[in-house]
Amino acid sequence: MIDTSAFQGKTAAYFTLGCKLNFSETSTFGKMLEECGVRTAAKDEQADICLINTCSVTEVADHKCRQAIHRMVRQHPGAFVVVTGCYAQLEAEAVSKIEGVDLVLGSNEKAHLLQFLSDAWSGGGAGEGRVPYYVQKTKDITTFAPSCSRGNRTRYFLKVQDGCDYFCTYCTIPYARGFSRNPSIASLVDQARQAVEEGGKEIVLTGVNIGDFGKTTGERFIDLVRALDAVEGISRYRISSLEPDLLSDELIDYCAHESRAFMPHFHIPLQSGSDTVLRLMHRHYDRQLFADKILRIKQQMPDAFIGVDVMVGCRGETPECFEETYSFLDELPVTQLHVFPYSERPGTSALKIPYVVPEKEKKVRSKRLLDLSDCKTEAFYAQYIGQQTEVLFEKATRGRAMHGFTRNYIRVELSALDAKPEYDNEIMTVKLGDFNHDRTALKVKVNSENG
Repeated sequence: MIDTSAFQGKTAAYFTLGCKLNFSETSTFGKMLEECGVRTAAKDEQADICLINTCSVTEVADHKCRQAIHRMVRQHPGAFVVVTGCYAQLEAEAVSKIEGVDLVLGSNEKAHLLQFLSDAWSGGGAGEGRVPYYVQKTKDITTFAPSCSRGNRTRYFLKVQDGCDYFCTYCTIPYARGFSRNPSIASLVDQARQAVEEGGKEIVLTGVNIGDFGKTTGERFIDLVRALDAVEGISRYRISSLEPDLLSDELIDYCAHESRAFMPHFHIPLQSGSDTVLRLMHRHYDRQLFADKILRIKQQMPDAFIGVDVMVGCRGETPECFEETYSFLDELPVTQLHVFPYSERPGTSALKIPYVVPEKEKKVRSKRLLDLSDCKTEAFYAQYIGQQTEVLFEKATRGRAMHGFTRNYIRVELSALDAKPEYDNEIMTVKLGDFNHDRTALKVKVNSENG
């Protein structure tokens, strides 16, 4: 039984590291606490509760998690500090020994945050002098914790799936989040309708391996897409990331020709353009399958924005293998590259691969791919200068430029002089102008008919 009286009048501060799924889950935690009477602390206000939702995708991520925990402890002396997320799942005992931490919750336990807090405040826990940590073995995690929230963002993030069964050689995510699992289509449709009631216009589908949707319920991802598309009031859906082997031709064709609200915007992990490296990674496709998917998208949706994840410097990536990746991506009509240097993860089978890429060489390769990405993104944006299109604007800090995105994910910028508070969360017609000063967006003017 949760005693909500203990929550009344308290304030909370949140810090999230990692993926969109983590941000969605943190926002849900905030909503849960708010419903119990906990207010989000204002900037520079000391909080009673600190919650850090961690990531462990790389060694750098682990380091950033530890830094964030130390920083939150310093900034909020006396606060009750809770650490959860992937790093907490994988290194629970180590996290529990960080000075100032009061509670550590693994991937399964974080859904019961309120109960754990209530128990801790009522005298429960691990005993005198020991910080409690609660972590279930990932092989035993079967529950799904729902999440559909927007936090401070305009877009809603709807968690449709969790966990992963792929066990790529470089990755610890299956150990941090467990096996693939999902809720029912009906429950997700209900959450989308709730977002409409709250004023939401755009929903991003998030998860760990969302194309694997259906393992729990026997349903299909394409059926989920069709059902969500029928929810009146949501103007835009985006799919956060889809493995190429799970991106079906049926889904591409549906988004191109039948969909009402699914945007021409895809994010597809490649990781390497070398078949040799893909085999070492235990990926579930080869470069030809990946290329076929990209070309099919562009054939059906010429305006589609396509983002691609690429890992640089993994074990086994010889100079020849990297050059294969570079030339492969150079020739493909993709829009943007998300480049990640490979990081050694304890316990992964990648550590058995003998060829190791020096850190200095990783930086050189990363720089080359990032430069290629900039060229591709700018070329994509430049095609649309002078065109009229619809943009969903997002809330801006007072006195600063307002930003938003077109249907095909071109970032736009409306000057602080032209921005108005009432534009927030509104879809408006704009004319796309030239690049802004740092070439990260196209400048726009709002059509006079829109106000």
